[in-house]
Amino acid sequence: MKKLFLLLVLGCMALLADKPGQSIDDTRLRNAQMQPGDWLTYGGNYAEDRYSRLDQITPENIKQVGLAWATNLGTTRGIEATPLVSDGVMYVTGPWSRVFALDALTGKLRWEYDPKVSGAFGEKACCDVVNRGVALYRDRVYVGTLDGRLIALNARTGRPLWSVQTTDATKAYTITGAPRVVTGKVIIGNGGAEYGVRGYVSAYDAITGRQVWRTYTVPGDPSLPFESDAMAKAAKTWTGQWWKYGGGGTAWDAMAYDPDLNLLYVGTGNGSPWNRQHRSPGGGDNLYISSILALNPETGQLVWHYQTTPGESWDYTATQHLILADLTLNGKRRKVIMQAPKNGFFYVIDRTNGQFISAKPYTFVNWATHIDSTTGRPVETDFSRYTKHNAQVFPSPLGGHNWHPMAYNLKTGLVYIPVQSLSLQYGHDPNWVMNKPSGIGSGIGWNTGIGYDPSRPSRPEPEAATIKPMGRLLAWNPVTQREAWHVDHPVPWNGGLLTTATGLVFQGTATGDFRAYDAQTGQVLWQRNLGTGILAPPVTYQVAGKQYVSIAVGWGSVMGLGAKYTPSLNPGTVYTFALGESRPMPVFPATPERSLTTFSVPATKTQIEHGSLLYMQYCGRCHGTVGAGGGALPDLGRSPVSIHENFAAIVRKGLLVASGMPDFGSRLSEQDVQDVQGYILSVANQQASK
Repeated sequence: MKKLFLLLVLGCMALLADKPGQSIDDTRLRNAQMQPGDWLTYGGNYAEDRYSRLDQITPENIKQVGLAWATNLGTTRGIEATPLVSDGVMYVTGPWSRVFALDALTGKLRWEYDPKVSGAFGEKACCDVVNRGVALYRDRVYVGTLDGRLIALNARTGRPLWSVQTTDATKAYTITGAPRVVTGKVIIGNGGAEYGVRGYVSAYDAITGRQVWRTYTVPGDPSLPFESDAMAKAAKTWTGQWWKYGGGGTAWDAMAYDPDLNLLYVGTGNGSPWNRQHRSPGGGDNLYISSILALNPETGQLVWHYQTTPGESWDYTATQHLILADLTLNGKRRKVIMQAPKNGFFYVIDRTNGQFISAKPYTFVNWATHIDSTTGRPVETDFSRYTKHNAQVFPSPLGGHNWHPMAYNLKTGLVYIPVQSLSLQYGHDPNWVMNKPSGIGSGIGWNTGIGYDPSRPSRPEPEAATIKPMGRLLAWNPVTQREAWHVDHPVPWNGGLLTTATGLVFQGTATGDFRAYDAQTGQVLWQRNLGTGILAPPVTYQVAGKQYVSIAVGWGSVMGLGAKYTPSLNPGTVYTFALGESRPMPVFPATPERSLTTFSVPATKTQIEHGSLLYMQYCGRCHGTVGAGGGALPDLGRSPVSIHENFAAIVRKGLLVASGMPDFGSRLSEQDVQDVQGYILSVANQQASK
């Protein structure tokens, strides 16, 4: 009877997936893996494994795959979105939280929704004005916006049905992650830990928009009642007056759900500020930053937690992709959750109770020697906390792996990880003041509490000379905790992953190459250059009996704001491929590199040196190295004369704030701005004269 019932369920699911216009209910979401023709959730299913059972495209016929359609979204800046596909319609997001509904067969635009986020919020987003996608439920599309709103749209028309402000809009909260729908509730987190906020996760009724629960990830002011026993427990692991600095722990990306255990898993972010010496000077684990939390989705109550980086001081978030799987370990079948967080270790955790199973480094790590097998805690190196010296630490704040999704192939048993190799010189900033820019970064409060201190000794990494800054596609065996194979990329910051039952792995790169690899060996079987660096993960779906592979492309995000690795940057575009298709690639107008400006303003050597420091603090994060060519945002050393003629009005009076350029009038004096401009133009003129 059980077998017959399963066959009936599968048959119903198949019919449901083929019939257009059907509502997406809890049953359909729970059985998303049984409907490979659609891509219904961010990770493809609640396990978030990004594994497709579609089998038309294989290693044997992949060379017959060509372009089926390409749709220009008319956007600039980074695209990190996972397209969702349901009943022949694709839903994808672009910069500034815009939503597009496309015909999944032809790419024709059905509707577009612009939430009209104020350009002023661009400054509050640490890592570009990106959005990673939507959630689907019933006849609704849900999107979280950069300014902290959660909006429900009519799936057929794009008309807003309700909107709630999930954050305090006066603070530096943002939303870039995709919502998830679990048991009729829309789950959403937020970002902003660099800017001094307190993290939390919220659940809203999917039909009405009413808030059902809110769970904080770090404790607030202990003079006030704690919201839960979990917060009271967490407060014992903090010292000083952490609540004045926000605390951090923002849940800005990773989630997964086990419907059998009825547990919602959420990854939490870094401490605020990064340097624990400032936020919690007496030490402590600082729960629940950099942790995996298991929550009751009905109430938001914490069931268990596992902290990957206790008391973190390096921006080692645990917001990276979570994957649920059942693995045979030491002869026993275990329900596990897998993660490769920023800190460089690959974790396998028992998802029923949070028990540590294993962890091994998946990239070069020097902040810790290993993870203790008994306690599940990292064994830190004596220099990692940079308390008395500057230290070159691996991985960098960008992590050994960042938000770019992994994929797990149920047949090969391998996890495919977009890895990057980078380091940073960490140092204690003795003059730290919250919301006063110093060290690296810029903006309303980009002050992480770290900074090179020349009065202290420096500890270089002896192995650094042999470790190149680069990216890597890594195939990892989670059972043996060993590498199966890898493919190196010349540039870090490459796209997320998709794997299929036929033994393929798809990934895009910073150099614009969209590739299919053999899942067993890593051999490149197929590739197309899409002309622009790729950040987002691909998806695959089936319409009218044909399998398609689709990817949204738009360059930007952290490393792409001030640098590019393709000759030019095309507008945001969705590319979709299928067997037997051979449409020509779209041709976009060339964007020739601007010449170095020869405009000049009077500036002394002292003013130029001062301008150099201010440029690093306020400008470099977005505009990159002067004269290097820029990325998604312009190289100010190549800006036209009209920009430099209006430089003070742009920087101090908000002339371009609607486009996302901050107004620094309250932070930079007239002389500061002149010094910054003097530095930019001096560098440009020097380079132009060579």
